[in-house]
Amino acid sequence: MVLLHADALPAGEVDAVASRLWQRLWDRRVPLDQAVRGLTEMTTLADADHRVAIGAHDARCVAGDAALVVTMRTTVLTHWRRDARERLAVVRDDRAARIRRSGMLAYEAVPDLKSSAGGLRDAVLLRAIATSWLVDVPSSEVAELAGALLDVRDVVHAVTGRRGDKWIADVVPEVAARLGTTPGDLDVRVRDVGRRLDHVIERCWRRLDDARRDPHRRIGARGPVIDQVARGVGVLDGEVVLTPDADPAADAELVFRVAAVAAQRGLVVNEASLARLARTVRWPEEAFGGSARRWLIDLLASGEGLVPVWHQLDFAGLVDGFLPEWERLRLRGSSSPVHRFTIDRHSLQAVVNAAGHLRDVERPDLLLVACLLHDIGKQLPGDHSEVGAPIAAAIARRWGFDDRDAATIHRLVRHHLLLPTVATRRDIEDPATVEHVASIVEDESGLDLLAALTACDARATGEAAWSSWRRGLVEGLVSAVRTRLRGTTTPAPEVLGWPARRDLPRTGGLAADEVRVEAEPGHDGSVLTVVTVDRAGLLADLAGALAVARLDIRSCRAVTRDGVSITLWEVTRPDVDAVIVADRIRVVLAGGVDLATRLAYTLGPDDADPAVSVVEAPGGDALLLQIRTRDRRGLMWTVCHTIAAHGLHVRSAHLTTYGDEARDVFYVTGPDATVPDDATGRALGEAVRTALA
Repeated sequence: MVLLHADALPAGEVDAVASRLWQRLWDRRVPLDQAVRGLTEMTTLADADHRVAIGAHDARCVAGDAALVVTMRTTVLTHWRRDARERLAVVRDDRAARIRRSGMLAYEAVPDLKSSAGGLRDAVLLRAIATSWLVDVPSSEVAELAGALLDVRDVVHAVTGRRGDKWIADVVPEVAARLGTTPGDLDVRVRDVGRRLDHVIERCWRRLDDARRDPHRRIGARGPVIDQVARGVGVLDGEVVLTPDADPAADAELVFRVAAVAAQRGLVVNEASLARLARTVRWPEEAFGGSARRWLIDLLASGEGLVPVWHQLDFAGLVDGFLPEWERLRLRGSSSPVHRFTIDRHSLQAVVNAAGHLRDVERPDLLLVACLLHDIGKQLPGDHSEVGAPIAAAIARRWGFDDRDAATIHRLVRHHLLLPTVATRRDIEDPATVEHVASIVEDESGLDLLAALTACDARATGEAAWSSWRRGLVEGLVSAVRTRLRGTTTPAPEVLGWPARRDLPRTGGLAADEVRVEAEPGHDGSVLTVVTVDRAGLLADLAGALAVARLDIRSCRAVTRDGVSITLWEVTRPDVDAVIVADRIRVVLAGGVDLATRLAYTLGPDDADPAVSVVEAPGGDALLLQIRTRDRRGLMWTVCHTIAAHGLHVRSAHLTTYGDEARDVFYVTGPDATVPDDATGRALGEAVRTALA
């Protein structure tokens, strides 16, 4: 409450009126946040503090000179509109800081009806955005949503007998009873209001960004030029869009390509493109193909970028198309008091956390899917682990995983609480306890997956679920089980050589400086076959040449026959010109490119230390160099160049990338196909680790 007065009134008269007014309110125990302001002082404060200005937008005269209030509001609004672009930028930053403190109304376990994203403060902010006249705001929708939140908060105050804005689970049943609904339905309704308000305000920010677009951006004959980054997917003005040739009705995979590109680049999906996808996409009845599954995994592996993009897909109704089981989890609060998020947001956070564990497991794709689906059985009768396991396995098959992988996901979901439960409730030093866990995980690969899932789930739950004590017990149990498993057998990683279904190309008549390149369409990209005379460091130079040509390598297979190198490269770009690639390779092989300079990479703050190991290959005829690190341009060149510098040879290589995590394996031999000794292997591993760091 502000006592507003004309500037010319004597200070003593104003103080006397204010004293009498406040005293009467205090006598009646009215909780009050009061101030006394002159007209000029009020407008000056509004110019300096956006919170005062936004509050003045809603100012109404309770008693006294109404014309004075109208004058103040008119002046504040005029100044607000004059400086709206700059002031809204400050407001946006202030809101982001508020959300970091209070979270999102839709997804926090205990949100704030006022301060959380999508709360009453955002409703006030939306009215202020509307008065700026910079973008259209759906005022009637905002008023309806704000009214619904105010109605709920009024009942919360009546139930608790005090002022407060926390949406606490204990008061929901009585609030629901007074509003004539069930606690579950009311909780979802309140969270959905918050989600919708947040969506409106985020849409307003994007439209404000649109208004600031560079008027000199590239314009073609048909409008702004879209930078195509994948089939049917492009980037325009900082948003991911569908290209004109995209056909969602015939290509449901577009949903994953659009989402993965947006999440990996930290961008949003264009609203019109989302609406087009939601309106026209047709999901196939058969299981996903490998390309669709890979794009889905890339989306899940995108770390923090996953959450806002997934929310966009979910708000548009696209998640239900490929994961209808998500509807049971959406906006549903957890019954456990240690959870910080709703079930759906918790599941997404577990996937985000998995980005930090991708190099700890042999199959990151299975870890990501298990993290997303580990609570899929919640909201159904029975133990959610038991109920959810067959559901998760069925989803995995629908997404194109084979029966073996589906069985692994079934086991992970069924036992995702095994390690913390056993570690905190059983004696982990008891051989029977260790034997029990070992019999469930079966091998070290399964143990690694379950341990990573446990950590991702616990960290997504909250600090109490992954305290140093609990974490220490779980890690102690994992260590004991690993020791037990190593007493039996340790499975060796599988590395593919030349595909059995593909014949080796001809090598006859090859000149000393000749480079033969063939290109053909591949699965979501191209496959290149390169034939040239073998020499030390050749594979490194070939990898460097492809990197310089801006071709992202997905896999490589290499063999040598009679002094001729034959390599098969899978790259992500479609329609590769073999002639151009061959020319680029010739320039590199002739020493015309300084690859070390062109492919230099500077570690960023998010780059974890690379994981490098050197072990004897299963057949005992080579060393197996295994690398887990962040994917980057020129990564394969760095590794192969280091190997060649040690006088060693790469007999074959297999590369796999999950999101931005590279999982590369190299079979390394010495001169004349000899097996390097242990000391050489250790030196190589350290050299590769140093080169990558």
